[in-house]
Amino acid sequence: MKIDRLLDIVARGGSVKTGIDIHNKEGALLLEKNVRVNKVSTLLVIKQNGLYDLNIDPTSEGGVWDKSGQLLPLTTVEKKAVPEDDPSDLTDVENRIRQITRVKKEATQKHRKAKDNIKKVISEMKESGGQFDVQLVEDTVSDIFNFLNRNSTAFSSLTKEIFSYDDYLYTHSVNVCTIGTAILNHFNDHFSEIINNYLASISLGGNESGNADILRFYINYQPSELRDMSMGYFLHDVGKVLIPDKILNKKGSLSAEEFKIVKTHSYEKGVEVLDKNRISNAVIENILINHHSGLFNGEERSYPDNKLPIEIPPYVKIAKLADIYDAMTSKRCYKDAFNPINAVTSIFRTYANKDPFLQVVLHSFVKIVGIYPPGSILTLRNGQMAYVLLSDGPVILLCTDTKGQPLANKPDPIDLGSINTVESPQIQIDKRRPLNAPTEVIDSLPSYITKLLKAEE
Repeated sequence: MKIDRLLDIVARGGSVKTGIDIHNKEGALLLEKNVRVNKVSTLLVIKQNGLYDLNIDPTSEGGVWDKSGQLLPLTTVEKKAVPEDDPSDLTDVENRIRQITRVKKEATQKHRKAKDNIKKVISEMKESGGQFDVQLVEDTVSDIFNFLNRNSTAFSSLTKEIFSYDDYLYTHSVNVCTIGTAILNHFNDHFSEIINNYLASISLGGNESGNADILRFYINYQPSELRDMSMGYFLHDVGKVLIPDKILNKKGSLSAEEFKIVKTHSYEKGVEVLDKNRISNAVIENILINHHSGLFNGEERSYPDNKLPIEIPPYVKIAKLADIYDAMTSKRCYKDAFNPINAVTSIFRTYANKDPFLQVVLHSFVKIVGIYPPGSILTLRNGQMAYVLLSDGPVILLCTDTKGQPLANKPDPIDLGSINTVESPQIQIDKRRPLNAPTEVIDSLPSYITKLLKAEE
């Protein structure tokens, strides 16, 4: 049984008894068979010894219990619930399109509600000099957090809205929270074993002075910690409320003195806001202070510079990537928005191949943000337009012929990742053409797709 699953159960108040003695690779006893574990720290010691699966013997009174003391069937414990928006089922293409449209609609509603709430918060802060309704922020973050947990591909299904620069601070807070939480969930669910295997392979007695810090900074995050991180993502730029608008919205480059003032929004003004609202949380504070810190040695325009990249925890690295991506793809008074494809490519090139640990975070970023989000329309080199069913591949559904006319027949999905681009050069994505929302090219879509989209409006 996966130890990360057991960690989650115990963190929620449950317990586990293995029914067999657990030893490390050297034969040292880590856990006796009759001990009922109800503390996360006990399981973390086992995990830190390189054991990621635990055998449970029900014939020796081994088992797993929830917080009420109810014995859980082991098959239920092993199997996680399938998300409502599970993207892997493409047996019914029309149902998949309905699914994408429903999630996108709900995501848009959540996004707008969160933006309205952050407007209230920022208005309060400007009037009071930094104080705000903490409960409103907590409720807003919980709404986003729960929605993303229920819909694992919710962010990639949300077509990015372009707002005026007057709305930037509001939308940026919501976007970084949404993007960051989605990346964090993927990172936590899929890469703990990879990371711990990597850490276990490092010789702590070697010359790599920061290795002990890596071990200290990554352990599989628990639900309460994840919520704190989401809160930090939502509040990451809250210190900017105390920075003059004429500097924040200046057209053109900032002077050295102006940039010096802007930098204080993280390590000075942000902390000031937390103090005024009696928010004492190391995770949230770490995100506010360090979301512009360098992720590799020598990274330019990074601040503050009092930590080595190896000292920056994964959740803060995620905050920085989410912050950069949203800043690049948002329209401001002094710049147009980047094409999301170009933004992802630029970020990947900047941070790829710096160190193995950062690559795991970067992989989660690319996976979640998705160069080709489900529900978007892309164009192939031969001129055909296609609906994206699944980011991986991507898997597409052709919508038009090479002249842009809607197809009369329903084609089968195509996995572009399995296409030999040398043999079929025309079945390649034209990266020079921007992605579109279905509503932007509605007249070019087959009637069965437009009917599905309208039915879910």
